[in-house]
Amino acid sequence: MTGVPTDSPALACHGLVKRYPDIVAVAGLDLEVRRGECFGLLGPNGAGKTTTIEILEGLLDQDAGEVQVLGKQWRTDRDELRRRLGVQLQETQLAEKLTVEETLRLFRSFFTEGPTVDELLDVVELGTKRGSWVGKLSGGQKQRLAVACALAGRPDLLFLDEPTTGLDPQSRRQLWEVLGRFRAAGGTILLTTHYMDEAHALCDRVGIMDKGTLIALGTPRELVASIGAEHVVEFAVEGAPPADETLRALPGVRDVRHADGHVALATSELHATIPALLDRLRQDHATLSLLGTHSATLEDVFVSLTGRHLRDD
Repeated sequence: MTGVPTDSPALACHGLVKRYPDIVAVAGLDLEVRRGECFGLLGPNGAGKTTTIEILEGLLDQDAGEVQVLGKQWRTDRDELRRRLGVQLQETQLAEKLTVEETLRLFRSFFTEGPTVDELLDVVELGTKRGSWVGKLSGGQKQRLAVACALAGRPDLLFLDEPTTGLDPQSRRQLWEVLGRFRAAGGTILLTTHYMDEAHALCDRVGIMDKGTLIALGTPRELVASIGAEHVVEFAVEGAPPADETLRALPGVRDVRHADGHVALATSELHATIPALLDRLRQDHATLSLLGTHSATLEDVFVSLTGRHLRDD
């Protein structure tokens, strides 16, 4: 891989703005991605993630702000940058009547340097599908082939837009392993994902976007810790739940949220919150219709910040 100067970020944008007639998609975004890290960009549909990535990839021009990619700028270094980037779109359309090997030979021909077709097949574990038509591959195999195409020029920087959407758990894990090998070779990754376990597993740092701006930034552990609660208790009752003020007074409760007829309590003392909640509901003669717990996640961070879920439109 072509080296990125150690004293400069792999990606940087400052004051980035992109306007459309009816909306400001990106509103003064400041963002840096460090050399060699996997950075996750999270947010609901319409948050501005895809627009931001398309600007960083050189597919869109910004209306304001500065962008640097690998220390270069698209307006002056477009040809060099295209040789040093790999891009995997959310829905990559490949010719279905070409074989896997033919597809990789085609993409490999676009670059003067890079891995051989055999090496690419090994990286994404598609050697047994070498002669198969692309149209006959499973969803997971097509995604791995798309990543192989993105790796054909041995890029320094890899863009991944929802790389595992719609894949089964085994296919997702296989793709994670491919990305791990790319990282081990010194590559940098910028990805978007709706899967919180994926962000936890792959990302060194995460930025959460909403309405075109960055509203939180840090490691997954730092962001989860920022809400001051390690657990979430979800419950529903027949009829009206206790008042929020009553729920906030329960031991350990840091926040109370409502969604889809459920109540979510962010708590730092799960062992104390649940008995106290059950006592409160008994006093109110309320009948539980749902009760569950989970460890706090990046989804809870986003809900805490915005009152909405990452999958909300």
